[in-house]
Amino acid sequence: MKKAGGLAYRDEGSGGDGPVALFLHGVGTSSHLWRNVIAELRDERRCVAPDLPVHGGSDARDDLSLPGLAEAVEEFCAELGLGPVDLVANDTGGAVAQHLAVRHPERLRTLTLTNCDVHEATPPEAFRPTVELAARGELAPLTAALLDRPELISQSVYGEAYERIDDPAALVEAYVRPILAKPGGGEAFERMLVSIDAKDMIAIEPLLTVLAVPTQVVWGTGDAFFDVRWARWLRDTIPGVRGIVEIEGGRLFFPDERAAELVPHLRSFWG
Repeated sequence: MKKAGGLAYRDEGSGGDGPVALFLHGVGTSSHLWRNVIAELRDERRCVAPDLPVHGGSDARDDLSLPGLAEAVEEFCAELGLGPVDLVANDTGGAVAQHLAVRHPERLRTLTLTNCDVHEATPPEAFRPTVELAARGELAPLTAALLDRPELISQSVYGEAYERIDDPAALVEAYVRPILAKPGGGEAFERMLVSIDAKDMIAIEPLLTVLAVPTQVVWGTGDAFFDVRWARWLRDTIPGVRGIVEIEGGRLFFPDERAAELVPHLRSFWG
């Protein structure tokens, strides 16, 4: 892992003369989410996947709101000289991507949104009890107490986001332990969850309605967090959307476990 602008990141593949593919994950995961997609693309693209602040090997920041996270990614891209990129995003990373797209459209060649926070579904209803735990300062100590029971953490935290979890310990080591291992990491993660607010997504709706960046929406239809109606909202709101691809039965983190179904749509869209 390398580091730039306070963000750790994966950087794989030569990519030839093609644009960089940039991948953004959401809260509670890391760039590890994109490893299977990158494995399929690295022979044809330079693939860059940062860990968002607090996650993986990345530092925390003072501003962990969605606009603040988008600026962290913009600073990261500027430091590495990335752009225009083919941006692919999932979960909270999709909300960050929407903010980045409306504030720095010149940074993007294309935008692909998979299941993610959209408009007032930020956070989604099913995730709000977790945010409430974070607001009370109870989430980090509870999670830390369960670190040695990866099967319990993986099922309770990620069970609805994956169709199946074959290696709970690997999931906890990739996603959870790096957050809690940082000094103050658990508290910073709680602060991030509380900072992610629908008002910041609602505020950019007028900017999304004039976003001309070529966009595709690839949505898992089995997601307990983000119903497919939000994919249609994106299609009806962003003029640059070329269409919706539905991944039948796919859950929130289908880009990880069903990467082989996502990659052909990326290749086709990128042209």
